[in-house]
Amino acid sequence: MSEFGYAGQILKVDLSEGKITTLPTADYSDRFLGGRGVAAKIYWDEVPPQTKSLSPGNYLIFVNGPLAGFTRLAGSRWQICGKSPATQPEQFSYANAGGSWGAWLKFAGFDGIAVTGKSDTLVYLCVRDGQCEIRDATHLAGKSTIETRQILKQYLGKDTRVVATGPAGENQVSFATLLADEDSSASAGFGAVMGSKNLKAIAVIGDKKPIAADPERLKELADQIAQLRKGTHEMYTPAIPGRTKRTACYGCPTGCTRQIYTADDGDRGKFFCESLAFYLKQAQEYYGDWPEPSFYANRLCDKYGLDTAVMEPMIIWLSRCFKEGVLSESETGLPLSKIGSNEFIEALVRKISLREGFGDVLADGIIRAAQSVGEEAEHLIGDCIATKGNEVRTYDPRLYNITALLYATEPRRPIQQLHEVSITISEWIQWQKGGKDSFLSSESFRDISKEFWGSEAAFNFMTLDGAALAAKMIQDRTYAKESLILCDFLWPIMWVRYSENHAGDPTLEAKVLSAVTGTQVDREELDRIGERIFNLQRAILVREGRRGREGDTLLDFFHTDPLEFEVLNRRLLVPGKDGEPISRKDAILEKSDFERLKDEYYELRGWDVATGLQKREKLVELGLEDVAPELDTN
Repeated sequence: MSEFGYAGQILKVDLSEGKITTLPTADYSDRFLGGRGVAAKIYWDEVPPQTKSLSPGNYLIFVNGPLAGFTRLAGSRWQICGKSPATQPEQFSYANAGGSWGAWLKFAGFDGIAVTGKSDTLVYLCVRDGQCEIRDATHLAGKSTIETRQILKQYLGKDTRVVATGPAGENQVSFATLLADEDSSASAGFGAVMGSKNLKAIAVIGDKKPIAADPERLKELADQIAQLRKGTHEMYTPAIPGRTKRTACYGCPTGCTRQIYTADDGDRGKFFCESLAFYLKQAQEYYGDWPEPSFYANRLCDKYGLDTAVMEPMIIWLSRCFKEGVLSESETGLPLSKIGSNEFIEALVRKISLREGFGDVLADGIIRAAQSVGEEAEHLIGDCIATKGNEVRTYDPRLYNITALLYATEPRRPIQQLHEVSITISEWIQWQKGGKDSFLSSESFRDISKEFWGSEAAFNFMTLDGAALAAKMIQDRTYAKESLILCDFLWPIMWVRYSENHAGDPTLEAKVLSAVTGTQVDREELDRIGERIFNLQRAILVREGRRGREGDTLLDFFHTDPLEFEVLNRRLLVPGKDGEPISRKDAILEKSDFERLKDEYYELRGWDVATGLQKREKLVELGLEDVAPELDTN
């Protein structure tokens, strides 16, 4: 790729040695674009497979993409990659974040920061105008993420952008998060990795805006995107008039459900998506229909640095254990009879974050906590988690068959891929209900399935026909998107509200990239780059011990327990053969059917069908000839 769109260099910081160097972005961008792709290649080159997640040798890689810093594209998201302590076993993983920090990293002169080693004392990085300093942060020890951000911005200036870890990260809680400006959070346990390195925060400052190779063409494309997404913002109204206000990440042309809530005490913060809802049901049952405790719970998790996608099922599990007499208030030190109250969430968040008492057990995640309590506690986990990373169950494979392969082949819940399936079905359900301004008919959905998922067959969720091809196409497209980096609420543009057939345009991402970099890339080539990056990640996981087919599994209950409930599709509706709505209530995913689905998927991937391992010739074909020799491929 050209120098257009890129800052041109990646910081490499060794905290053990106090050494700061740079890597040329061009060494990575030609094959891997940016974002997830570049981070995965740095990780492959630098992190031996036996490295532990919380050891100094692990890398914590912060990275943006070639579209970061441009407006009207929703392309300024950023990622963190490295070996994660949140998964069982530990393995390479990733987190996706929004807000403005990723754009400001580029404004400061860098496409990424790769951090290794461990400082003797608590430090933060100050990245300003192409330079980086390691600075003392002992005065920030024990501070919340939000306090840390405020203190550094007061000292460095209001135009500074800060990402920080909180007490949970400092105490290496396995599911500790990071928080940046606009309360943008990043999960996968990378707060713990940051804490293990004695790195409290990274502040970025700069005003070096990126340059597009063809700014006029980019403006035309931005105008086209705005026209295609016309009316999208109309879907997202304030959740609570007078209390919430719509907001958007840097460079977003439409905004989404992201809002800012103002509490009774004047505190203002994120009111958004899963983090908004994780304590909502319990708080409503305890207090009645009142959003304040829900916001307060989310705010506590953000301040201490805890992943609400893990906290949500943990609270469900604790409630079950208390009701069944498996856990008591005296042995846990938690007011379990008051789940839903501020008192309970305060105690739970504090104990986990500081590893106090039973909180030290919970700090290693639900699965390990249940194992320490006993067999009955393990049984009570039930279906409240979807992955071995202890993440909440959403977009269930028993409901959306395509998502079975997405879950099984990833190191964590692949939310960007899952959204492509679930958000499209949500729009179709609105049409089925005859909702106001609904538009996505079965006929339009069938056309979209053919264009974006490879066949009309994938439109019928009552069979597995077309599901393997759809999963492959979604993954390849997502890995390109996660390297550009584009927001999955806007991209891909699969459907259009105001058009004759409502079908979107799958070529836009490649056109935008071409206008920014000046290197002409078409849809097929961009998807091929996504396939290369996905295969690189697969190679990392295999090198770290994942054995292909044996590792591509779902939790057992997906194969044995009938589907009863899905929070975002309460009627459990999917389209059938002719587009008729059919309920998947009581459905299971037969293990034999899933194994046959994997056969088809491996064949499409060009992998060995019997083992699910990559073939040397496939890696070479994808331009990964430097990766192939390190794998036991045939």
